[in-house]
Amino acid sequence: MIRLHQALTSFLGIGYIPRGGGTVAAAVACIIWYYAFDLAPVAISAGVALLITAYGVWGAGKMEPLWGKDSSKVVIDEVAGMFITLLFVPVTIPNILAGLVLFRFFDIAKPLLIRRTEQLPKGWGVMGDDVLAGIYANIVLQLMLYLQLW
Repeated sequence: MIRLHQALTSFLGIGYIPRGGGTVAAAVACIIWYYAFDLAPVAISAGVALLITAYGVWGAGKMEPLWGKDSSKVVIDEVAGMFITLLFVPVTIPNILAGLVLFRFFDIAKPLLIRRTEQLPKGWGVMGDDVLAGIYANIVLQLMLYLQLW
């Protein structure tokens, strides 16, 4: 069972990349979103984002004793955050690229209480900052689209 958690939480090994694993995982999530959710109903894409987030909380918590607190090997949180960023956004390459830039900005800079979520216990702390970064990125992207700034 631990090997399954290692594979899933590292997003099939992307977390083992020495530098930039989170960015690579987010970029791969964008590619998956583009091909898998272009024509999918919103309920399916939202359900998948919710399932990945829920698994991420559980899986990251399971991996903490082996890999340590908030290990860089755990990148399922970036996948969940990226999927949340793209929820309810028209699936186009420019929108996805804007979402990637916004998500990575919020995930790295950690403004507006994002950093505080890292203090939550186990998998909640691992996933919390990326989920909140995804929510913020989604809001900004939605505003950009609504105001036709993009």
